[in-house]
Amino acid sequence: MTRIVVLLLIAGLLLAACGRGPAPALAPPQDATPVRTEAAESVELAGTVRSVGVLEPRDEMRLSFKVGGVLDSVAVDVGDRVRRGQLLATIKRAEVDAAVNQASEVAEKARRDLERARRLKADEVATEEQVQDLATAYNVALSNLDAARFNARYARIEAPDDAVVLQRLAEASELVQPGQPVLVLGGTSGGWIVRTALADRDAVRVDAGDAASVSFDAFPGREFAGRVTRVGSSADPMTGTFDVEIEVAPDGARFARGLVARVSLAIADGSAGTMRTVVPVTAIVEAQGSAATVYVLDAGGRVARRRQVTVGPIVGDRVVITLGLASGEQVVTDGAAWLSDGDPVRLAGQAG
Repeated sequence: MTRIVVLLLIAGLLLAACGRGPAPALAPPQDATPVRTEAAESVELAGTVRSVGVLEPRDEMRLSFKVGGVLDSVAVDVGDRVRRGQLLATIKRAEVDAAVNQASEVAEKARRDLERARRLKADEVATEEQVQDLATAYNVALSNLDAARFNARYARIEAPDDAVVLQRLAEASELVQPGQPVLVLGGTSGGWIVRTALADRDAVRVDAGDAASVSFDAFPGREFAGRVTRVGSSADPMTGTFDVEIEVAPDGARFARGLVARVSLAIADGSAGTMRTVVPVTAIVEAQGSAATVYVLDAGGRVARRRQVTVGPIVGDRVVITLGLASGEQVVTDGAAWLSDGDPVRLAGQAG
C-alpha cells in the first residue's frame, strides 16, 4: 500500500510540472466571421484619370446581303485574315437569277412595243400619246432590270478591305434576311482603339489629343502609348457615363478584339503630386452621397470596427477616401455585409 501511494504522488508531481509550461497562443474564437482584408493605400491620383476599357479594331465592318435568301456558303471562319475583294460568302442564286431574267424579258417586250408604236405612228395609226406611254413603260422596265442586276451583284459578300474575321453569324443553308449581318470584320489598316467610359467629373477634364498609357493583362509588364481621339458629347442614358475612344499602337504585340485594357489618362489640372488614400470599392458597405461606412480591423486584427468615412471619386476598382481612414489600416473587403460593430473576425483560410 505504501508503494502505491508513493507512485501516485510522483505521477501527480510530474503532471503539475507539465502544466506549468508556456501558455498556448490564443486562437480566434470559433464563431468569428471569416473575412478578407486589404490595406488602405496612399497613391498619387491627382492629374490622372484611370479607367478600364475593351480593345477593338478601329474599322469594324458588319457585312450582309442586299437581298434575302438561302445561304449557299461561307468561305472564311473566325480569325482568318482576308484580302480586299476576296469572296467571303454567297447565297443560292436561283431566285436572284430568275428575277434578273424576268426583268430582262419585260424590258425586251417594252422595247418591241415601243418600236411598233413608232412605226404605227409614222403610218398615222398610233397617236403621239400612245408612243409616249410606251416609252415611259420601256424606261421603267430598264430601271427594274438595273435594280435586279444590282441585287444580283450583291448576292455575294466580298471583303471591302484587308481585314480579320471577328465573328461568323450564319452558317450554310440558313435563311438570311436582307441586311442581316453574316460576318463581322475588323480592318487591319485602320489601327486599334480602346473604348472606355468615364464619369462626368472625369470626362470634362479629358480632351481629344491627351496622352494615355494602356496596359493589358495579356501582356504583363508592358505599357502601350495611346492618344485620346474622341470624347462623347452626350452621356449614355443607361449608365450616365461618357464614351471615350483611345487610339493605341500594337508596337509588335499580337492584338485581338476584346482584350481588357487598363487606361491611365494624364490631365493637367494643377494638382499633380497630391497623395490620396484609396481602398477597394468592395470595402464600402453603405454609402449616401459622400458619406460611407467601412469595417476596419483593430490593432490586434481580431475585431472589426464600424467606421464612418468620407469618399471621393471612384478610380477604376478603387474609391478615394478623403476623411476618416489612414493609409495602412486594414479594411474588410469580403464578408463585411455580415458584420456588426465589435464582431470577432478571422482571415479566410486561417485555422479555427
